[in-house]
Amino acid sequence: MSTFTTTDGTDIFYKDWGTGRPVVFSHGWPLNADAWDDQMHLVASHGYRAVAHDRRGHGRSGQPWHGNDMDTYADDLAQLIEHLDLRDAVLVGHSTGGGEVTRYIGRHGTARVGKAVLLGAVPPLMLRTDANPEGLPIEAFDTIRAGVSTDRSQFYADLSLPFYGFNRPGATVSQGVSDAFWLQSMQVGLKGALDCIRAFSETDFTDDLARFDVPTLIAHGDDDQIVPVVAAGLKSADLVKDATLKVYEGAPHGLVGSFREQFEADLLAFLAD
Repeated sequence: MSTFTTTDGTDIFYKDWGTGRPVVFSHGWPLNADAWDDQMHLVASHGYRAVAHDRRGHGRSGQPWHGNDMDTYADDLAQLIEHLDLRDAVLVGHSTGGGEVTRYIGRHGTARVGKAVLLGAVPPLMLRTDANPEGLPIEAFDTIRAGVSTDRSQFYADLSLPFYGFNRPGATVSQGVSDAFWLQSMQVGLKGALDCIRAFSETDFTDDLARFDVPTLIAHGDDDQIVPVVAAGLKSADLVKDATLKVYEGAPHGLVGSFREQFEADLLAFLAD
């Protein structure tokens, strides 16, 4: 198992497949690097080096009491990139992972980054405020915290339905996909899970997005029930200079079915461009 140790002593698990230009994947909450296995296999099979890590508190990485915040997540990603000496990397972040990528660029710049991809990503800000009326009310995130604290196993099982749009009329439901979501979710530590809810919902990435100076693909489903496109992808596309925006009609938050096929085709095209 490949791991490295951060400056605060936290062990971070990562996968490193293939050779070529590095493509670094950051996963969403409450999942882990396994959520990117299909896309890692895809890009590694097309001549790229695919790297993905389990965020601290998640999966096979350490579960420290402190540091479960977006600044530290971004610093962990920076240390992984430096540990592997990755250059001209393409950073790909989904949901919370999109926040991690965005804060990385905000804090560490793009000296080692050639391109970025934000998929169903949480920036610029999920929480509703006077300045961000399109966001979700704090009660929505309090409900998530209550579900995780009360019966996280059942909460994660239930969350998989809107995550993949399986609750929509006529949806093609995969019990296997839901089971994999539950299995990965049960590997996140309780402390890390609760802290991460605050990190992905209350962190304001507006200034970080203004620092993007590399080609950026912003991809979002217009039926995303977890991170609504109006408050996220559309606003981020306005803040990132010369971003390419892809809105997938009827697509949910999680990569599944035809949405996955469309995104993977767009990802390969963006990498090759």
